Amino acid sequence: MGETELLLDSMTVDDVMRAIGAINAGAEASARQPGNADADWRATLGQEPPDTEGLATPGLSAELFDDDVMRLNSLKTIDAAVAKCTRCRLYKTATNPVPGEGNPKAGLVCVGEAPGATEDETGRPFVGPAGQLLTKILAAVNLKREDVYITNVLKHRPPGNRNPLPDEVAACSPYLIRQLELIKPKVIVAFGGFAAQTLLETKTPIGKLRGVVHQYHGIPLVVTYHPAALLRNPSWKRPTWEDVKLARRILDRSGSA
Repeated sequence: MGETELLLDSMTVDDVMRAIGAINAGAEASARQPGNADADWRATLGQEPPDTEGLATPGLSAELFDDDVMRLNSLKTIDAAVAKCTRCRLYKTATNPVPGEGNPKAGLVCVGEAPGATEDETGRPFVGPAGQLLTKILAAVNLKREDVYITNVLKHRPPGNRNPLPDEVAACSPYLIRQLELIKPKVIVAFGGFAAQTLLETKTPIGKLRGVVHQYHGIPLVVTYHPAALLRNPSWKRPTWEDVKLARRILDRSGSA
């Protein structure tokens, strides 16, 4: 279609699914669609589509594939690499690495910002109060934690839960990119502005990123509030519910439910 964002208030979900390739209009036609979710990621990485109203579909440099992380061939080898990672300073202050967990063939991947105190203690993502709320959010759309894959942009906790620094993101991003490439999910949910802005390579506020089906290299990406933010702002639970229902509909239409 040539578009990088699709506004749901002007299109039906079927229209969106068809436009991004999740619903095939025919095998040959789908294969030619630039937004086809089954397209080879390595054919799209390195391309820089034009920015549309400040919401850019990220194009990653082909130099990324010179990174050893991109040659890791399973989630287990990524876990092992994260466990001994010294690519940034965070390993010095963290108690445990938190690479991610869940179904290696998940249709839906949840991406957050970084591990918190409980995650740092246990080595597991989203297991503190925010994680318990995430589990309830998933259950509300008939998904269990073991059905999905849960991870963060950063794999070690920043001291005091401070905001991640640019060099830390640059050092850690290859792990997330490789996780997504290996899992090949049908939909990604970015929880929180940081995860959304990192994956979409934009500075656009989360309020403007919500309500839009973005594409992350052919994969539909839905942005919503982080569960930790919901604990502070209960009024955001309703819009988050709508966002997660949208992600569930995309998953259902993909045939991966």
